[in-house]
Amino acid sequence: MDKNIKIFVSIIILLVLGTITTVVMRMDSTVPVGPGKYDAFATCLKDEGAVFYGAFWCTHCQATKKMFGASQKLLPYVECSTADGRGQVQMCADKKIMSYPTWEFADGSRLEGEVTFEQLALKTSCQLPL
Repeated sequence: MDKNIKIFVSIIILLVLGTITTVVMRMDSTVPVGPGKYDAFATCLKDEGAVFYGAFWCTHCQATKKMFGASQKLLPYVECSTADGRGQVQMCADKKIMSYPTWEFADGSRLEGEVTFEQLALKTSCQLPL
């Protein structure tokens, strides 16, 4: 095979692999767009002073976000992890956030771990989504 043909084929293979990798990564990490089923509930949580502290690498935080579906973009979320996943940002350290997820409410109380819509509704007086 001619050297130029080998180079051309190698470039094509790299481009195809790069495209496949990008598509797969986006499928795993994209937030749904458009209105969500729980938009009103997520907005109410924010309006009532609830804050959701989490970390991008936390599976329980990911499950909590997934529970909200397309409405997760409206959650009062604070990312506590440093970009390298090895530390905590100063704001979360100052708030003494010790585990993820942690929900903090306007009255200063907290719930740690995965919580239900019912628990969030009770702590905030937000109407449960139907």
